[in-house]
Amino acid sequence: MTARAPAIRRDLQIIADMIEPGSRVLDIGCGDGELLYHLVNFKNVDARGIELSQDGVNACVVRGLSVIQGDADTDLEDYPPGAFDYAVLSQTLQATRAPRVLLGQLLRIATRVVVSFTNFGQLGTRWRLVWEGRMPVIGGPAERWYDTANIHLCTIRDFQELCQDLEVVVERAVSLDRGGRTSAIGRIGPFANLRSRQGIFLLRREDSAPP
Repeated sequence: MTARAPAIRRDLQIIADMIEPGSRVLDIGCGDGELLYHLVNFKNVDARGIELSQDGVNACVVRGLSVIQGDADTDLEDYPPGAFDYAVLSQTLQATRAPRVLLGQLLRIATRVVVSFTNFGQLGTRWRLVWEGRMPVIGGPAERWYDTANIHLCTIRDFQELCQDLEVVVERAVSLDRGGRTSAIGRIGPFANLRSRQGIFLLRREDSAPP
């Protein structure tokens, strides 16, 4: 009898549900390996990871995961085209130096790409900026605008327009609100930007055939 998978973070579960069992997966910015561990043990995935922080790499190794220390902005060019079925970029896009170039690299090395990010167009963020006059940050309670790792903040609408610019096919797009509720994201419009805490997108190149 197959063991029941333990609960994982809500956004990571949505990503895991987008990935076919038995796939080859590269998780970029994999943190402590929570998603990779789930994929390896409960979806029979051949998983690899890249993580910038040594603490994250150590945590992954303790879990028995195949993870190397590396920088998403510079190290992906070492992978050959089509090396993976899926590349995952979870909550890392806003901390990269060149998001457009990085997305192009992901679409080169993987047939499909899953990207999740905090939506800085959400109503709460807009409210804070207007009424408090302070820049939004994500991370620990002590994080401030001058020491945050996040350097390219974007909204769901920004990301949709980037996908159009790169001629990327959006196979699925999901928004996640503060209560953990999900809804489908349609064409470019204002509502997902206002209501969504996170956006989660499953992408493929136009020249990649759907399954």
